[in-house]
Amino acid sequence: MKQIQELIKATQVLRVEGNSDTRVSRLAYDSRRIAPGDCFFAVSGTQSDGHAYIDAAVAAGAVAVVCQRLPEHLAPSVCYVVVADTNAAMADMAAAFYGDPSRQLKLVGITGTNGKTTTVTLLYDLFRGLGYKVGLISTVVYCIDTERIESTHTTPDAIRLNEMMARMVEAGCEYCFMEVSSHAIVQERTRGLVFAGGIFSNLTHDHLDYHKTFAEYIRAKKRFFDGLPAGAFALTNADDRNGRVMVQNTAAKVSTYSLRSMADFRCRIVETHLDGMLLRIDGAEVWVGLLGRFNAYNLLAVYGAASLLGLDRGEVLRTLSALHPVSGRFEVIRAENGTVAVVDYAHTPDALENVLRTIGELRTPAQQLFAVCGCGGDRDRTKRPEMAQIAVKYASTAIFTSDNPRHESPEAILDEMTAGLDPSVRYLRIADRAEAIRTAVMLSRPGDILLVAGKGHETYQIVGDEKRHFDDREEVRRAFAALSKPEKRN
Repeated sequence: MKQIQELIKATQVLRVEGNSDTRVSRLAYDSRRIAPGDCFFAVSGTQSDGHAYIDAAVAAGAVAVVCQRLPEHLAPSVCYVVVADTNAAMADMAAAFYGDPSRQLKLVGITGTNGKTTTVTLLYDLFRGLGYKVGLISTVVYCIDTERIESTHTTPDAIRLNEMMARMVEAGCEYCFMEVSSHAIVQERTRGLVFAGGIFSNLTHDHLDYHKTFAEYIRAKKRFFDGLPAGAFALTNADDRNGRVMVQNTAAKVSTYSLRSMADFRCRIVETHLDGMLLRIDGAEVWVGLLGRFNAYNLLAVYGAASLLGLDRGEVLRTLSALHPVSGRFEVIRAENGTVAVVDYAHTPDALENVLRTIGELRTPAQQLFAVCGCGGDRDRTKRPEMAQIAVKYASTAIFTSDNPRHESPEAILDEMTAGLDPSVRYLRIADRAEAIRTAVMLSRPGDILLVAGKGHETYQIVGDEKRHFDDREEVRRAFAALSKPEKRN
């Protein structure tokens, strides 16, 4: 338990009403999860305003409330702390409550549009392969050394972040690798964390439903590097036009990585096959079990970060060759007849084009390429027609389907995707995602290639407010199995 007066020393306070000697046992921002002795943070979110639930939190046993404006009636037994920004105060106070755990870890964050999950997961696997205890915070899973925890957000809230990092410290972890989303930066979730390093992957079209303009999206990402301390490193992609922009005001030591130009860490793709590629990294050749130029960038970022953290470069290269693809990222599934399916999380125009281009470089003229993809509901609508244009450009046949429709009509989403397509291009519209995957398999010939894009590792589909079980990989295997069954004869 911690006294409120100790916690509020970590943040800017406008006013305190009540006894600041009050001790709190836990921090929470969801009034439905308040227990006696908790401190409740009234956060103003995009969907609801936590200030409307202050009375409910107090009724459930909250002994302290952090808010931007006081409620009409104050409970005499509760300490009310008024701040300018509840999100910022929550991050500051969470770090103080858990003993500033990020200072006891070598914490490395990666931000960018694509490649974050693959890069942090490969870093986690690399360092564990070299014998270190490591923490991981990613879109797919959170890890405290060997303990795996279901992921709820790319970057969780500040309370959960600090709580998990405190557990990492307790478990003996020396490093933690985490994805840093643009939403998390803007919402102050990473405020108060002390990073040993930051990595920039790339910046392309995404999240404009939230940030409204691309300029705001850039500013959100850049804030992460602006906040890095002088003792940290900032590793940036020199081949991305925003790579230099990200680090132009950082206090951290800047290093670069590139596949195309002079940089501190360089890589060249020597050979590519369906089961991996041969890379030349800083003059040494290494075979890796991942595919695509985008993965060459991810692996080079991993190599650069590990080098900047002081690891032996030869050992890093040897361990890189033993790493496996990340779940749902260019994950290959093979049918008995030689047909190959690639399941990938690509849900942005740039990511979809990267995956399709990679497959295009691998397939022969005789192989058809079927691309199954969709766009999520209640998300950036401007990328929908762009995604469709990319799919028909590279695929023999594009099949447009549902992703996570949420509260939108799947047919309406498909209308927006296909609105600008030339009538002569070849595509199908099948709103039912399982049926779309089965159709792609049925239309394929032995040896053809199928891309199922957009959901990757996800094991659910969100329809309305319902989260239904759905796994692209399961559907592909089911369709392949049905393909191999002998036909029944009367």
